[in-house]
Amino acid sequence: MKICANLSLLFTELPLVDRIVAASAAGFDGVEIQFPYEVPAIRLKEALEAAGMPLRVINLPAADLMTGGDGLAAVPARQAEFDQALETALSYAAMLRPAMVNVLPGRLADGVEREQALQTLAANLRKTADAFALLGIAVVCEAVNTTDMPGFLINTSEHLHALLERVDHANCSAQYDIYHMAMQDDDISSGVQRLKGRIGHVQFADCPGRGAPGSGNLDFMAAFKSLNASGYEGWMGAEYKPGAQGTQASLSWLSQWRTQLDQA
Repeated sequence: MKICANLSLLFTELPLVDRIVAASAAGFDGVEIQFPYEVPAIRLKEALEAAGMPLRVINLPAADLMTGGDGLAAVPARQAEFDQALETALSYAAMLRPAMVNVLPGRLADGVEREQALQTLAANLRKTADAFALLGIAVVCEAVNTTDMPGFLINTSEHLHALLERVDHANCSAQYDIYHMAMQDDDISSGVQRLKGRIGHVQFADCPGRGAPGSGNLDFMAAFKSLNASGYEGWMGAEYKPGAQGTQASLSWLSQWRTQLDQA
């Protein structure tokens, strides 16, 4: 199993470019970045190559989503903004060559019917999947819990499965976040089985609290057993909040996991 560090949550005491080196030194196999657009793509490319770190996932720009807004992907009135976000992500991806690009569904906007939002989201996912297929880059989409992000359109593995059925595109799959599904009380074993063959990437944090593994109640080895049984052979993205002690002090789980998984 290969594990990547989400540099939007980990090593944040450092500038983004320096986090790549820190992740490599800490023993991660690669990195992911939620929104890399604050740094010129060429600088990130040079840092990734110098550290020998593959970039697994970036997100499409999502406008105001992270500050309480609706985002772009499921809002019909924001189609022009979504199209511009797609162009920005394509430009970055052409240089950075991430394995995948994640499209966040966003919230259900006021005055928009759920069905209309889902139709808009599905059309935008198909458009994105077509565009990135030309670069050999996969597209993923994730469900997010409604405690952390009230009003989020896609909340459960069932929602995610139905969305992928609607999109029906070979270059679009699920980003399965163990933390979000635990927060939503969506059984992980059942959810993984529901999405069998359609999971492109997995992210994790402990629950509750979204801290490092061991800070909460999640049975990660059981989750990994379910993923293995489903045939998942992809990467795991560490997307947790390390707390006041800093990232380095939160990493005891990393060597423990590698030992446990090697023995499994």
